[in-house]
Amino acid sequence: MDAVSNPYSPGAGTKPPELAGRDDIRKRVSVCIERLKRGRHDKSILMVGLRGVGKTVLLDQMRQDAEAAGAHTVRIEAPEDRSLPAILAPQLRIALLRLSRIEKAKDHAINALRALAGFVGALKVNFGDIEVGIDAEALPGLADNGDLESDLGALLAEAGTAAQKAETALVIFIDEMQYIEETQFGALISALHLCSQKGLPISLIGAGLPQLLARAGNAKSYAERLFDFPMIGALDSNAAARAITKPAQDEGVVYDDQAVAKIVQHTHGYPYFLQEWGKHSWDTAQESPITSADVDNATQTALAALDESFFRVRLDRLTPSEKKYLRAMAALGPGPHRSGDIADQLGTKVQSVAPTRSSLISKGMIWSPNHGDTAFTVPLFDEFMIRIMPKN
Repeated sequence: MDAVSNPYSPGAGTKPPELAGRDDIRKRVSVCIERLKRGRHDKSILMVGLRGVGKTVLLDQMRQDAEAAGAHTVRIEAPEDRSLPAILAPQLRIALLRLSRIEKAKDHAINALRALAGFVGALKVNFGDIEVGIDAEALPGLADNGDLESDLGALLAEAGTAAQKAETALVIFIDEMQYIEETQFGALISALHLCSQKGLPISLIGAGLPQLLARAGNAKSYAERLFDFPMIGALDSNAAARAITKPAQDEGVVYDDQAVAKIVQHTHGYPYFLQEWGKHSWDTAQESPITSADVDNATQTALAALDESFFRVRLDRLTPSEKKYLRAMAALGPGPHRSGDIADQLGTKVQSVAPTRSSLISKGMIWSPNHGDTAFTVPLFDEFMIRIMPKN
């Protein structure tokens, strides 16, 4: 098969050729944004799911959908080592400059830029990583108290007013939200709550690992009333099959039914893994149709590619004790597992490994579906740990 024509695209946040099985959530977000544009309230949306389910791809597609519908957007990713004000301020500046070009929103957008100037100036003391030039003079008393919660609320209220005057919506898209520090997350929730109370067309569409739901609740008790938390999971068998077969059909190539069934079985329907198996099955096959034997041959190369990239990049961030903890988890299967069972597997007490567990949660490697339970955030990581560390 021609490698140049291979339609599959495994990669971090790379859009697959067929975004199968996600129409409902895209529609939900589109309705939310359209309601805001018409002056009607709707909840913000925080998507939660494991690694490899396509949250980043969805977030970017939703942003494209929003902009195509006339909304103004901000897109940021929350890294582990930067503050929310530092990553939000530069992108919000760009959105406000665009709003300032709309005549009926111009004055309000300029006011929002002046609020942003005050916001940045006041918070530089506490958040030294803020680096942004503002083309406006700060207005004393506007978003410049030096308190993140009150200043962010004032800032977003000004931005929301500008969007309202422009008869549009301002939508903030944030990826990897589980890395936002709790007090900063609380300030963001409080600011959005204020905008909702004022009836302003500003919303947050976010994505993060499953622990995001608990983090939101810890940050502000009313978060569940402000957000919907749709779970983004593996694709069902029909959608997974479509994600594999449709891109090939577009290139004039077909799969036999058994080949498709094997790919769905190996990948468990996770979108990233579907792209890996599709890519390697295509490269392995000599001609159409792609057969079950082709998939068998591709499985080893697909696993090797995952081990050296998708899985390895996460393993290399871990300490020896953290790797040992995950290997003990893996010995018990995909999970979730009781913390006591993992400790027993390690031959120690729960209290002794509690710091290791907390560190792995902070690094986004595991999460707690229920009190005392522990699960991997990366699908199939248990199988990888057994391959990479055959002996516990």
